[in-house]
Amino acid sequence: MPRPNARKTEIDDAETETEVQDADSSIEETETSDDPVEATQVEATQVEPTQDIDEILNSLKTLLSTVEKLQKVRQEVGDIKPLLLRMLDGELMGGEELEQLKTGVGGLMRLVRAHSDHQTALVKAQSARGLLDEVLKIQPSS
Repeated sequence: MPRPNARKTEIDDAETETEVQDADSSIEETETSDDPVEATQVEATQVEPTQDIDEILNSLKTLLSTVEKLQKVRQEVGDIKPLLLRMLDGELMGGEELEQLKTGVGGLMRLVRAHSDHQTALVKAQSARGLLDEVLKIQPSS
């Protein structure tokens, strides 16, 4: 019976020694792992410009979309300013002019919202100027 216990002790000692070596090597890897961290940071900085470019391109797409919506709403509302001014002056209207006013006033809220969205998109898209100059090699006018 002493033999099985002795053999088990030898196996346990070998496993313990392997575990100690593994722990030592992981400590060494931790101490010398500055390079992978720096490599990760370098990769992160390379990803950031790509994300910035994506954001810039998305802002340009958003601007284009808001311009289209603004034009569409303006067309739907029509030229109601003269009619609104006449109405504000106290003039009574009827028939086609009144229908045009109803449609126009109903669309004013959408027009205001579309205009606000366009202004917001315009501000966000300004960062695209530098990228466009760089990518398209446009020389700024003096």
